[in-house]
Amino acid sequence: MQLMPEEGAAGIPVSDGLMLSNPGSSYEAVRRLAAGNAVVLFSMSGCCMCTVAKSLLFSLGVGPTVVELDELGGASRDIHAALRQLARDQQKLPVVFVGGKLLGGLETLMACHINGTLVPLLKDAGALWL
Repeated sequence: MQLMPEEGAAGIPVSDGLMLSNPGSSYEAVRRLAAGNAVVLFSMSGCCMCTVAKSLLFSLGVGPTVVELDELGGASRDIHAALRQLARDQQKLPVVFVGGKLLGGLETLMACHINGTLVPLLKDAGALWL
């Protein structure tokens, strides 16, 4: 998915073509990115819990859209603030969206995996076809 800056706006690159036309658009950019992809994982490249979440999703055959906040430069603070606004109870990374809806963090992801609800969620979102 690609969000383009408004006409004439400089734009801030966020992740693989995702652009924020202004820092105030972070909330909407996160919502649109989540809505436009089966699975979105907001992460920090050095975070061990984020690595576990990515590993679990990859091991299930899911190719999530991963946004590494530490690679975003100045936009990372705005994106992180938008994530806190969307996920009031979720203050830590990773933050996972499935099918355009907030799933939660690693704890929720692992709980869904253990109780058997993760694969059906991923299938319903179009992230798995089996």
